[in-house]
This record gives sequence, structure tokens and C-alpha cells, in this order.
Amino acid sequence: MSSTEQPETPVVPPENAMAGVPEYILKLLDRLHAESTEQESKISRNDFKERRAAEVLRDKFIAPDQDKSQYVYALCRAIGARTIVEAGTSYGVSTIYLALAAAASAKAGGARPARVIATEHEPAKAARAREHWPECGDAVTSVIDLREGDLLETLRILKMWAFCSWTIVQPMMRHGAVVITDNTVGSAEGYEDLLEYLRGPGSNFINLTLPYNKGLEMSVYIPH
Repeated sequence: MSSTEQPETPVVPPENAMAGVPEYILKLLDRLHAESTEQESKISRNDFKERRAAEVLRDKFIAPDQDKSQYVYALCRAIGARTIVEAGTSYGVSTIYLALAAAASAKAGGARPARVIATEHEPAKAARAREHWPECGDAVTSVIDLREGDLLETLRILKMWAFCSWTIVQPMMRHGAVVITDNTVGSAEGYEDLLEYLRGPGSNFINLTLPYNKGLEMSVYIPH
């Protein structure tokens, strides 16, 4: 490090990042994030040499980083999101943040109820998620609609959400709707087609790659 460079200061989230959320839910989230961090620390690059990422992570408790989750919660509160679709619920940690935000937005005003449509392909992960949510109480469980299986099938009833056909999704998105995609730097090759579309000319999205660990893409739908 040169004499002009300053040591990197760890980012400490403000204590009120989740203001208004009951203490018992915050403690649950802290515990789940700690479990996720411990599991992730045991995964090495060698694990991916002979197996696909989906196979390696199939039985791993991996949740989005806590600072990312708090950002998404704040963002959903800011835009008043009441209907949220999550592709890949895993063990349900991120879903808790989404449900809390949607419920708070619905409570703040408007006739439309809160709804988080969550999807998970792995039955074991879906089962664990269903174990975690009741610990938060009815305010969370009553908001979540979990659909197991291939998301192209489980969400077909909505006539939406095929990554290969965003033209189906866009007519159902309101002006200012936000798409959040995690790990777009660390796992860029897995998102190549999606990001090429979202960032392409005429997509009607404006995009930012936020400087979180391994990247976090925010795409805002602004139809011309």
C-alpha cells in the first residue's frame, strides 16, 4: 500500500437499518446469516472443479450477505413494493426481508395487500425455509406464497418470469419497478444472457452495478 492510500475501513451497517422490525426477528436473521457465513467459509474453489455450481450448492445454506439484504429491504420500503417475486428462495432468509418490507408497505397505505411470491427448485431447501418463517410470526408467513419446482412452471400461472423472454415480464411491471440480481460480478458468466438484455439498447431499464461483495445489480424499469 502506498503512502497516499488509506486502509480500507469495514462498512458497519447503521443500527437502525431495520428500524421497526421486532427484536426477535432481528436475532433470528443474525443467527441465520451467521450459519450461512459458516457454511460458505467451508466451500473452496476445488469444489467447483468437477461439479457444477448448482450441484455444489444444492445442500448448502447460503443466504445473501446481510448488508445486501438490508439494502434490498430499504429499497423495497422506499418504492412501496407490495408485490414481489423472488426467483430462488433457498433457505428463506432473503424472503423474510422481502416479506417484512412488503407488509410494511401495505400497512403504510393502499388497498393492495402484501404478497411475496417465492420460488425454490430444491424440496429440501423449501422445507427448511418453511421451518424458518413461522419463527417470524403471522406478519411474515401470511405474506409469502412459496411455489416449489421449476420456476418456469411454478410461475406460469402469473404468465410471467421467463428469463429468456423478458418481453412477457415487462408489460406486467409498473413504471419504476426494480429488478435486483445478486452476485453479478462474482458469477457473471451465469448471468450473461440476462445482463446483456437488461443493459442492452432499448431494454427500457437503467442499470447500476452496486459495489457490494461479488456485485449486486439494480435494474430500474423506465419504459419510454
